Amino acid sequence: MSDASSSAGPGSALLGPADVRRLAAELDIRPTKKLGQNFVHDPNTVRKIVASADLRPDDVVLEVGPGLGSLTLALLPSCRATVAVEIDPVLARRLPRTAAERAPELASRLTVIEADAMRVTADRFPVEPTALVANLPYNVAVPVVLHLLAELPTLRTGLVMVQSEVADRMAAGPGSKVYGVPSVKLAWYADARRAGPVSRQVFWPVPNVDSALVAFERHAPLSTVDQKVLFSLVDAAFAQRRKVLRGALAGWAGSAAEAERLLVSAGVDPGARGEQLDVGDFVRIAEAASRN
Repeated sequence: MSDASSSAGPGSALLGPADVRRLAAELDIRPTKKLGQNFVHDPNTVRKIVASADLRPDDVVLEVGPGLGSLTLALLPSCRATVAVEIDPVLARRLPRTAAERAPELASRLTVIEADAMRVTADRFPVEPTALVANLPYNVAVPVVLHLLAELPTLRTGLVMVQSEVADRMAAGPGSKVYGVPSVKLAWYADARRAGPVSRQVFWPVPNVDSALVAFERHAPLSTVDQKVLFSLVDAAFAQRRKVLRGALAGWAGSAAEAERLLVSAGVDPGARGEQLDVGDFVRIAEAASRN
């Protein structure tokens, strides 16, 4: 790791550790746990992330929480446009200037939206994003991904950096000890997989947790069933993991007997547990409930 800035391509000088600290000092930024701020300061890491994202030249990349711009600068040469959503007004105002200083001929590809990624709506985007690439705040990583997939149907792919345990849950399949609500809800939209670990040492400040990359690719809609119905079903199935589905879904269905009827109708064993079901099983149960 070097403090020297490195090049990601024509005119795009990446931020090294000294650059990150200088920018933070200039802005009087002290990374906060509340916003989940850990700034990446290693050029090799952001290069790796961009390469792993497998972007197309015509992609419009959505970056959430760009911070000081380490990943943003690596993205600019690799896609048609980058739209960065930043909740911190100080960081949001500084980012376009950082791009203009370090990648002047690419700076016009950047749009910054000052907003909460958990609440941002499609009408805020000047162009429709096709890929999500982000170092996500750990405390809201899963809700942010689910919100963006629901709000932006044009999102085709994603590569996000999250806490390692969260990555495991996002990419887990039925039967895994960490398979649960995040696994099923993400599977409703996309096929997900772990895409490699990320060292703690590439962040400032150094977090006390390990990080990992999760890649996902949106698949065709699994059903026309109401997403809210499906997600409420998934929440109920995992709320009491030790209960078999007949009991776990009693409140959701109205009674244990009704839950059993819906499960049998969907071809699911009422004596099974939530962690044994894949997203297709949950879809069939939700469809059975919607036919009532």
